[in-house]
Amino acid sequence: MLRDEDRIFTNLYNDSGPDLTSAQKRGDWHDTKLLINKGREWIINEVKLSELRGRGGAGFPTGLKWSFAPKEIGSRPHYLVINADESEPGTCKDRDILRFEPQKLIEGCLLASYAVNAHKCYIYIRGEYLNEGKKLQEAIDEAYENKLIGNNACDSGWDLDIYIHYGAGAYICGEETALLESIEGNKGQPRLKPPFPALIGLYGCPTIINNVETIAVIPTILRRSGKWFASLGRAKNTGSKIYCISGNVNNPCNVEEEMGIPLKDLIEKHAGGVIGGWDNLKAVIPGGSSMPLIPKKICETIKLDFDECIENKTGLGTAGIVVINKDQDIIKCMARIARFYKHESCGQCTPCREGSGWMWRMLERMAKGEASRDEVDMLMDVTKQIEGHTICAFGEGSAWPVQGLLRHFKKEVVKRNNFNPLVDRNKKIPYLVDQHLLEK
Repeated sequence: MLRDEDRIFTNLYNDSGPDLTSAQKRGDWHDTKLLINKGREWIINEVKLSELRGRGGAGFPTGLKWSFAPKEIGSRPHYLVINADESEPGTCKDRDILRFEPQKLIEGCLLASYAVNAHKCYIYIRGEYLNEGKKLQEAIDEAYENKLIGNNACDSGWDLDIYIHYGAGAYICGEETALLESIEGNKGQPRLKPPFPALIGLYGCPTIINNVETIAVIPTILRRSGKWFASLGRAKNTGSKIYCISGNVNNPCNVEEEMGIPLKDLIEKHAGGVIGGWDNLKAVIPGGSSMPLIPKKICETIKLDFDECIENKTGLGTAGIVVINKDQDIIKCMARIARFYKHESCGQCTPCREGSGWMWRMLERMAKGEASRDEVDMLMDVTKQIEGHTICAFGEGSAWPVQGLLRHFKKEVVKRNNFNPLVDRNKKIPYLVDQHLLEK
């Protein structure tokens, strides 16, 4: 369990106000100039020492990412881009940072921008976060008025301007290169990599892209040292993390906890337990809807960090924990998620564009008990044809939830679709065709 003195987000529930004066009382903007004066190498080395991994879902080491930016500024300016799109179902941690801890983010933007030689920072917010964007803009205006950012920010000699850019609500724009395309005014479609954004990013210039939570913890790490942050959790899974708990729990909430906390403790102690009791638990999606679910048996013992989740064939992702109890139809739940990914696919890659629709239609039939036995194996085959064959990770994100269902609840799927002669009579007709087309 995380001790109170180790908490970074002390106003996560807005107990003391998001304004600048309240933020400074909590320790924000304290000796920021001294941190900048220690130099870029010191800042990047402290972040590396902390072993901080990106909190946006991929878990890439933050200090290593920063070190990819060119050391010197050539003919092209450098940019820092903050990903506040947060379109992953089950995830709402960045929203509370934008509302209640905006000064941590703004100070983090200054320190990160200095570290990667960027004088311009763009914060990309999903269009639905209109009120959160307004709150953040108020905080940015306050920071400008007090000369914490802008020309000669914090009297450090470094200039920084921060701009908010609203998206139009597309899930795919959470992918970093699709986000860049959106900022540039283009359709939000991922780019081929390489080249990577650190060398050729926004407007063809070196660009570092980080998640809101990742940047918001930077000032505290630099004040308290990377060694302190690394002392929390375990090696390569260090620090604290905001976990979002929703679904069939008595008290849905966001909570900051130490990396590696047992999932059962998180649900029982912070979310008021599963509705109907722990024995009524069916499954948990541990990292937002794009991660494979895990059944109750694994939930008993799993600890929530990047590596242990991978060991259990799932992922920590954004730490958006969705609890599903036995009152729910697990097949319908996965069909609903598959429908979301079909709708949100940008359509650039054929396996994803077509496969996401196939998975949804097959799961809809399975939920109604109208599928044939062959389709269960065919569904897994479709996920494998999508996984690893697309430009970005969206394909995997649409396939993994379905794989989790078949990995742990295949018997339930087979039982519901118990050899229907009326369906099998049409075996020669491709199963992937919509039922209404068959009727015509």
